[in-house]
Amino acid sequence: MSINAIESVLQQMRATALASGMGPATTAPAGAGGFAAELQRSLANISGAQQQAYAQAESFELGKPGVALNDVMVDLQKANVAFQTGLQVRNRLVTAYQEIMSMQA
Repeated sequence: MSINAIESVLQQMRATALASGMGPATTAPAGAGGFAAELQRSLANISGAQQQAYAQAESFELGKPGVALNDVMVDLQKANVAFQTGLQVRNRLVTAYQEIMSMQA
């Protein structure tokens, strides 16, 4: 897997996070810190989406006013899609690492 493909996936993750209303976890520019920092920010966004969805689901279960079932289901699905995307990125990174490690010097 090339660096361009990884960067493309990260761009898609950023666009999905912005479209779902989640901002970056930090106020640092996207280029600061390199790939590791961007990956960490993406994981923080995924974790935040999951925590928000679970908190909203708990609020619905407790019967708090203003929490609609359709909103809960949509947020849970957004968190699931974000998690699955992160899982696929991890799988591709592991595959790329294994390919690099199997190269002969």
